[in-house]
Formats: sequence, structure tokens, C-alpha cells
Amino acid sequence: MKGPPVELFDLTGKTAVITGSSRGIGKAIAERMAEHGANVVISSRKPGPCDEVASEINARFGEGRAIAVPANIASKEDLQRLVNETRAAFGQIDVLVCNAASNPYAGPMAGISDEQFDKILQNNVVSNHWLIQMVAPEMLERKDGSIIIVSSIGGLRGNALIGAYNISKAADMQLARNLAVEWGPSNVRVNCIAPGLIKTDFARYLWENPEILKVATDPAPLRRIGMPDEIAGAAVYLASPASTYMTGQTLVVDGGITIAW
Repeated sequence: MKGPPVELFDLTGKTAVITGSSRGIGKAIAERMAEHGANVVISSRKPGPCDEVASEINARFGEGRAIAVPANIASKEDLQRLVNETRAAFGQIDVLVCNAASNPYAGPMAGISDEQFDKILQNNVVSNHWLIQMVAPEMLERKDGSIIIVSSIGGLRGNALIGAYNISKAADMQLARNLAVEWGPSNVRVNCIAPGLIKTDFARYLWENPEILKVATDPAPLRRIGMPDEIAGAAVYLASPASTYMTGQTLVVDGGITIAW
């Protein structure tokens, strides 16, 4: 006799840690995961915005569904505290979304300082590696878990303005592939989402410039910029039973720009 059907996008009882979730894509992911039943941990550098988002989610979905744990992703100690406080509040971590990222430089590669390049690689790649390694052991022991890295279509293309950022985002895709191979036998899945241009504060310098916005959107089949909530559904999919046979992949959500001539 078969058991009850699995609800494909149900995250009830799961706990998700989402970095960079006080605004933009990370906030949208946290809100949608909470809507689908998950407990969510809101984390970014500043406590105030984290508290605000957690309060909003608790007001909508019930007290205790969200907690705020501020953390600087460049600090190993902060990341370990994020993991420890999540376990203290919710018992375990089922889903990790590495969304926080930095891009302190725009321009040709010849002009980037060592400090700027180091910061991009540290925050966008090494910090993801740190946090993933802190969370993975319990997932491997349970033989269940989903890790999601928010990369970018920049990791698939060259760009004369944000080359170092794109290098870091390509590295994230390879990080996901390597870990998927290592951890697949233990049923721990690792995937990336590669958004196109999304209307966030992070990308404001791109979409506020009419010329850059036109270049970025005119060739795309959908002919427009994306919204943060349009990335959240991909994250819910990758966190949920709907994607249990998917690992090591990069899910591109870009209005079609990468397939257009």
C-alpha cells in the first residue's frame, strides 16, 4: 500500500539558512520558503534589517517561523555562530542558501586592486566554502540536504565591466559541481541558480543606467529586467522534493538573455 503523496514543493518542518536575506533576492527566497512551510534564518551584516525581515515573516506566517542572526560572511567566527544559533533554535539545518555576495569594483580587469579582487573571491567563493563545510556534516549524516548557491549568468559569459565578479560566479558553479560529486552518494544535493539582471540594490548601478539597462534587456526574449521574487521560485524548487533528482546543476533564470542572438 502506498503512503500519502509527496507534496512536491512542501517545506513544512524544514529549516533554511539564507545569507544576504535582509533585502533583494535573499529576502524574496526567505519569504517564499516560509510561505511553503519552512523555518527561515535571516542573515546579513546589519542586525536592524535582519530583525525587520524576520518580524515581517513571523507576522505573516506565525511567531517563531523566522529568526535573525546577523553575520559577516568574511568572518569564519560569524558564520560558525550563524550555524550554532540556527541549530539551537531549530535543531538542524535542512537547506542552505549561499546568496550573499560582494562586488566592490566595476571596470577593466587591469584596473582592479589586489584588495578588491581578494574581497570578491573571499566573499563570493571562499566564504561559501566555509559555510557549506560547517553545515554539510549533519546533512551527510542524515543522508538528506539541499545546498543552493546563488551564482549569476556572469559566470557563463565574459563582460568588460564586471570581470572579477564573473570569475567568482563561475567558481561557484564549479564548487557546486565538485561538492555534488563528493556528496551525491550521501543524498546531499548542491546546485546553483544563475540569475540574469535583477532589480535589486546590489545591481542598482547596472539598471539605473538607461544605456546599460537597454543593452541588458533589449536582446532578451522577455525584454525586461527580472524581479527578486522571480528567483525565489527556483530556490523553492531546489530546496523541495520536486528537485530530488537534480544535483550539480546551474539553473539559469535570466529572461532568456543567454540564449538570444
